[in-house]
Amino acid sequence: MKHKISLWVGMSVLILVALACNLPVGGGQPTAQPTPNATLTALFALLTPVATTSPPVVASPTAAPPTAVPPTPTTAVASPTATLPQPTLTATPLLRTGGSFKAVYFSTPPKLDGVWDEWPGSAYSCENVVFGAKERKNREDLGCSFRVGWDSTYLYVAYKIYDDTYVQEASGADLYKGDSVEILLDADLYGDWNSQVLSGDDYQLGISLGRPDPEGTKDVYLWFPRAKAGSRDDVKVAVAAQEGLYRVEVAVPWGLFGVKPATNQQFGFAVSASDNDKPGEKVQQSMVSSAPFRRLTDPTTWGILTLTR
Repeated sequence: MKHKISLWVGMSVLILVALACNLPVGGGQPTAQPTPNATLTALFALLTPVATTSPPVVASPTAAPPTAVPPTPTTAVASPTATLPQPTLTATPLLRTGGSFKAVYFSTPPKLDGVWDEWPGSAYSCENVVFGAKERKNREDLGCSFRVGWDSTYLYVAYKIYDDTYVQEASGADLYKGDSVEILLDADLYGDWNSQVLSGDDYQLGISLGRPDPEGTKDVYLWFPRAKAGSRDDVKVAVAAQEGLYRVEVAVPWGLFGVKPATNQQFGFAVSASDNDKPGEKVQQSMVSSAPFRRLTDPTTWGILTLTR
């Protein structure tokens, strides 16, 4: 019983304390009127255990910002509209170190009298010393120029030769051991363009200006091809001589070369002149040629002859 009375007294005291706390102090108005809910909430908050502070969340490292990509230009770079000019391909004639020559067409055969005044076309130099340089003193000792013509029957070659001493005592295959001229012709130029040896279509023809002097017997000899070698009587030769100068005209039938000529046809070609200044001897002292690097046995050192019209 005493226990119950003590419990009742304790609760009464708590209630009076609570009421006393809500009474105004000094007759003033309360600065705030807390609601019962707020009061009880605060009261129970005192009885609620304080929650431990959660550890701060450590932010995970963020991904590196992407590399900035330059914006695509809104104005496209204009491509050049002009088309570069393309080179025009033109046929380039093949050349050789032996020179390039043109044979003019004769609608009427030239008069073979040793004078080339009626010959059209260019005169070409034939003064490349290819043999006996120590023996040739100057142009008066041995000099040469030439012209070339053609028709359907003959190849024509005219020479103007400077020679202060005329000597020719050889004949036949030895006629080159005296004052004489020569024609080299490759009848199949493109068939064996790179061949550096003589073949059956390569011709070497020699012409003596006269034995023992320009008024004497004219000799013509074919050395190559060997199968056709020998003296020729179908080649026409005319010579006009004066002191230190000889004019020569030669007409060689195309049949000798096995050729049927046509306009723009081309052949390997060279002309040369040999000199002997030793009377009583048969010797070739020097030679000049249209081909600077003439070698008899190498047709690639010869020049090119074109039949024009």
